[in-house]
Formats: sequence, C-alpha cells, structure tokens
Amino acid sequence: MSGSNIACANTLVRGMEKEVSLLRADLDRTRQGVGLEESSPELKKLMEENTKLQHRLAILQRACANLEPSNDSASMSSSGSIIGDLQHAFDGAIRKAYPDLNVPCVIAISSMAKFGDYQCNSAMNIVQQLKQQSAAKTTPREVAEKIVRALTNHEAFIEKIEVAPSGFINIFLSKVYVEQGVMNLLKNGINPPTLKKQRVIVDFSSPNIAKEMHVGHLRSTIIGDSICRFLEFLRHDVLRINHIGDWGTQFGMLIAHLQDKFPHFQTESPPIGDLQSFYKESKVRFDSDEAFKKRAYECVVKLQNGESSYLKAWNHICDVSRREFQNIYDRLDVKLCERGESFYQSRMVAIVDELKQGGFLEEDDGRLIMWGADRKGIPLTVVKSDGGFTYDTSDMAAIKQRIVEEKADWLIYVTDAGQATHFQTIFACAKRGNILDMQKHRVDHVGFGVVLGEDGKKFKTRSGDTVKLADLLDEGLKRSMDKLLEKERHLVLTAEELRDAQESVAYGCIKYADLSHNRNNEYVFSFDKMLEDKGNTAVYLLYAYTRIRSIARNCGGDYATNIQKVIDSATMRLEHEREWKLAKALLRFADVMLLITKNLSLHYLCEFVYEICTTFSEFYDSCFCIKKNKEGKIIEIHESRVLLCEATSRVLGRCFDILGVKPVDKM
Repeated sequence: MSGSNIACANTLVRGMEKEVSLLRADLDRTRQGVGLEESSPELKKLMEENTKLQHRLAILQRACANLEPSNDSASMSSSGSIIGDLQHAFDGAIRKAYPDLNVPCVIAISSMAKFGDYQCNSAMNIVQQLKQQSAAKTTPREVAEKIVRALTNHEAFIEKIEVAPSGFINIFLSKVYVEQGVMNLLKNGINPPTLKKQRVIVDFSSPNIAKEMHVGHLRSTIIGDSICRFLEFLRHDVLRINHIGDWGTQFGMLIAHLQDKFPHFQTESPPIGDLQSFYKESKVRFDSDEAFKKRAYECVVKLQNGESSYLKAWNHICDVSRREFQNIYDRLDVKLCERGESFYQSRMVAIVDELKQGGFLEEDDGRLIMWGADRKGIPLTVVKSDGGFTYDTSDMAAIKQRIVEEKADWLIYVTDAGQATHFQTIFACAKRGNILDMQKHRVDHVGFGVVLGEDGKKFKTRSGDTVKLADLLDEGLKRSMDKLLEKERHLVLTAEELRDAQESVAYGCIKYADLSHNRNNEYVFSFDKMLEDKGNTAVYLLYAYTRIRSIARNCGGDYATNIQKVIDSATMRLEHEREWKLAKALLRFADVMLLITKNLSLHYLCEFVYEICTTFSEFYDSCFCIKKNKEGKIIEIHESRVLLCEATSRVLGRCFDILGVKPVDKM
C-alpha cells in the first residue's frame, strides 16, 4: 500500500479514536449507576454507538498494523523485559484470535508457583466485549484456549502453558530462556530497557540563599537525585536544576545590614560564615526599624538596576550560601546545576509581554492574573499590583526557558505535596499560553509527604526548631560508627575501611529510609529503625551485598582475580528450585525500570532490592557454592551458583547506584 494510503488510514484511526473518546466522556457525564442504561433510551443508544465505534476502530487498527511487513521472531521485545516479551506474544495472539476487538493484553506475575511464573488475564475482558456485541455466548476458559491456540514463536521463552477454569492463562518460563538471561547480564552488563532518548530537566532541592538547608530539603534532594540517577541510567539527557531563591526583597535587607556591619566589604571579605545569624539580625532590624526598612527597599531597587557595589554585596552573600550548600551536596554525592531566581529576571519581562500580547492576562484589583483553560482553582498572579513579579511569573518564565532554550521533552518538579495545586495551575496556564504542548512534552510534579518525628509530629529539635540538615548528617555518622563498633568491625577493618563503612551506612540509611517509603506518604524519621540489621533497611541490604561480593573472592583463582574470564567460558545451569527463583527475580529488573518510568516512585526499586536479598538468602541457605573439607580446603566450587551470586551482586550494585547508596566490599 502507498504512503498516502497509510497516512489516510492512520488519519481515519485518529479520528475514530477521538470520536470514541468523546462518546466515552458523554457516557461518563451521563451515567450515574450500573444498569441505568435500561431506563435511559438516550444512554443506551450512546452505549450501543460506542460499542460499534470500538468495533470499527479495532478493524482499522488491525488494517494499519498489516500495512507494513512484520517478522514475529525478529520483532520480539529487545528491551530485556520479561513482561514486554510476554505482552508482545500474547497481544499478537489476542489480535489473531479476536481481530475485531480492541482488548489490552494484561500480564501479571503469578502469586503462587503452581500457577506458573506469569499469567495472562485478558480472557474476562474479551468475554465482556463479546457480550456487548451480542456475539455467541462463550466462557473465559474457551476464550483463553483460543488465545493459546493462536500463539506463535513463543517456544524460545515459554516452557509450558496451562489454562485455568476461570480463564487465566498460566505461563511457565523456559529454563533455557532464564539461564541465557542471567548469562546475558554477566556478559553484557546491567543494561536499561530500550526507550526513546529524551531531554529531561529535573528541578529539585531548591534551598534559599542566606538560610541553612534543613530537614525540609532532605526529601526533595534525595528523591530528586535518585530520579536523575534513574533517568541517566535509562540514557536520557538529564539536566539537574537547583532553582534556588537568590533574588527578592530579602536581599535589600541583607545588603543594608552588610553595609552597616562591614562597611569595607568591597575591599575586605567580611566574616559572615554564620549567614543564618546574619539573616536573623537583619530581619529583626527590618521588622522594627522603619528607616532601615526604607533603605532596604532602596537597596533592592539599586540591586535590580545592576549597580556594581550592590551586585558585589549580593554575590558575596550568595557565595557564602553556595559553599554551605555544596558541603551538604558533596556529603550526599549529589550534583546540581544552579539556576536561581536571578537567572530568570529578563525572561520574566519577556514572558509577561508574551502573555499580554496573547490576551491571556486579566486585570484583578490592580493585579494581572491568568487562568487555566478550565478556570478552576486559584489563578496565577503574574504581575502584582505594584508592578512586581511573583514566583508564578518566574515559574512560567522557567518553563518557557526550559522548553525553548534547553529543548526539553520532559519537565519534572520535585517538591512537597502541598504545592500540587500550584503546579497543576502552572501547567494548565502554560498549556493555555501555548508554551507547553502536551502532545510533545511530558510534565510531572513529583510530590512527597512531610518527614515526621517519632512522636508523629513534624520533625523538629527538642527546642522546637527546624532540624538542620548538616546536624542530621553528623548524627547519622555518629550513630553508624556506634553500630559498627558494637559489632566489633573495627577489629577486622582498617581505619580507611571503617570510615568508608561508616559513611556508607550513615548516608545510605538516611537515603534508603526516605526512598523505601511511598513518596506520597509521610514517614517517621528514626535512626534506631534505619540502623536495624534486619528487615527492609539499608544496613541489612548493605551487609547482604558485602556477603555476596565475598563469595567469588573466597573461591580464589580466576573467581577472585578475573571473574570475567570464568563468565566467558561458563554455561549457566539452574537445577535447584531456589536457584530458579533467584534467577527469575533478577530478570525482573527491566520490568521494574519500566514501572518506575511511569510513576517516578523509587519505592518499587527498594522493594525489588529487598526481594532480591531475601530470595538470595533462601538460595544461599539451601545451595552450597563452595564445598570445603574438614581442614577448610576447597574441594568443590559450584560454578553456576557462584556466577548466580555474581549476577546478584551486579544487579544490586546497579540498584544501589540508582538509589544513591554507596556499598562497600568489606563491612
């Protein structure tokens, strides 16, 4: 078929999809309860029309799919995803068995071994669609059997298929497929699933100049860094943005106070290392001294006009803060590119002019505001009544800059969940203002809950102050060293190894405790729980990793010094049920990556890591890797099991890297 005919067919499909979508929306607005269509002729007619359109749409989609040649065996998923491979095979079978239906292929992990490794759960949905079309009556089991008969080119990865009476298709993976999958991990590395490369900008951390980073910045920094690591592993082009507060009225206050306290600041660097105290002093003066407040506002104007002495004072204050921020980022191994409020000043003028010319701004009590298309919620205040700009203005300017100048495909903002409404409005206005095109761009607000103390209240010091992030990290180091000394690790580790283990445990437990919770929820910060060596904690996982890493070393020879040589000549054999269970768990890595791509929730990766470690423990307790005689001499090495240990350590190592946790070989 010619290219023009293909384009025409695709246009028809898109039109049909739009019509189906509109009808579904009508149904959703009209339908108030199950069975209502029987008492509403209009609704019943809508539902019948929707079913007919879906039927016609399915036929068109099948026709478009057949326009280009395909090779089933060659078009198997190359993503490394088991679920992807299974969905490809069963989706083809469903289309072949029921070409007139548009049914999603649902693949799930089986809950019990007797039901196979995976299940295809699409039969019930097909029965319901057939019923809507008044087709001949059939059962889920009959549908499932028809799908199985339509399967082709699946023998390479499916050992056996069983159909349950309820219509579930139980899938048993091929042992050769899993064995080859593990060897592929060892020979080719832990590679990401194949996805289209995108330019992604992640906005996270975002402290304010002249204020110390506190526990409120912890979650944004940790979650944002881990999301960046995840996206970088997927080979996206990631720009890590630190949108710091480095502009505004408070800088007039700080500059005026600097002029009074250190009048020679232009020639002598003032000792204002304790910027927090300096800020508090200036704030007291600003609130109590009208003459000082007036001068502070004058300083703001001069700073905004670019007067050199005021810019120098501003730069000095910012540099002091940057050094403090960088100390925290270095300790947590977080990298960021600073783009403060000051960066967007000229761009804010431009975005206001653009929105005015587009007719998107409305006057409201002297302000200029902007609504999203649906006019819901609270509008943006783009220009204040005094002519000044707001955070709304800079956020709109930032989106424009990131889309146009940075050529971003995907924008991610990592802030507390309390800002969800703000970002909904920002995205809606950017869309209405033709800045964001939701067909081209993806935007996500990655929200998170607050950190609670063990009393269940917002995490604060005993005196009620906000917990400083530096103090929190220092306490983590102290607690982790106490734990290591309690286990007498100082007796077997060198001073350098002990320090590395201390930092690994301290920063690892803080990061993992945060990431292992669903980010949408609050979580209780407790060093005692974080440092437990049992359960889903960083300490347990790090200890498990070091034990796994030691197995190859204990084998000696090439296993200890050149394990890649062993891998290149080895053949994997999975004979014990615990080996089989561990190998299958390792191969779920790509599926976990694809899941996180959809929701940017790293707790799924933490659950995967914990599952790997507990499954490994079951394997190690049941299957010997090294057999020794009474004198302690090695008499047998089980090659496949040692290599399975090596694959486990490599998968865990990659997961730790994404989570920002640094394991050590000795602990």
